[in-house]
Amino acid sequence: MEKEIAGQLLEIGAVFLRPEDPFVWASGIKSPVYCDNRLVLSSPSARKVVENGIAAAVREFYPGAESLMGTSTAGIAHAAIAASILDLPMGYVRSEAKTHGRNNRIEGRLEKGQKVVVIEDLISTGGSVIDVVEALREAGAEVLGIVSIFTYGLRKGVERLREAKVENHSLSNLDALVDVAVEQGYIAADAKERILKFRDNPSDESWIKK
Repeated sequence: MEKEIAGQLLEIGAVFLRPEDPFVWASGIKSPVYCDNRLVLSSPSARKVVENGIAAAVREFYPGAESLMGTSTAGIAHAAIAASILDLPMGYVRSEAKTHGRNNRIEGRLEKGQKVVVIEDLISTGGSVIDVVEALREAGAEVLGIVSIFTYGLRKGVERLREAKVENHSLSNLDALVDVAVEQGYIAADAKERILKFRDNPSDESWIKK
């Protein structure tokens, strides 16, 4: 599954690998990889694989799930489609509460004690998805865990999830991605090592060729 999803992301151009010309994330981190999982929604074939993968992960790891909650905005569509496959209720969590109407932050019906799974498209440093988890917990939900499409596997993200006492199951990850990228000729073998070096220590920019 990890390599199949990675191959789909590469095929539809949802992942960009540029060890020679790094991207700059909003956090200021220079990265050789950028993932835009929103493009999955534009590809029927990739979408089918990803959404069935999310549904399968929920069935396997969280059989007691009573509702899916998407992160805003990237996780909303994936949560909706997977919830339809699983015949479960669905809602989503805004990045912050509305300033009008009912001032909702959580959209959709959520009962106290309800067992929910958070659906996220991408895990990097983990801050945004943990914020969603905490909002759901404050509202009285029992968060069973997270299912995400892709994770960079950054140490900071892994540690944050552990500290927040929430587990994440990603359909694919950076290791699988670079393996497939080398196999299919997207990048050279030496680029793989540099990308994984970034993953292990993003603040060390020695992986960037001067």
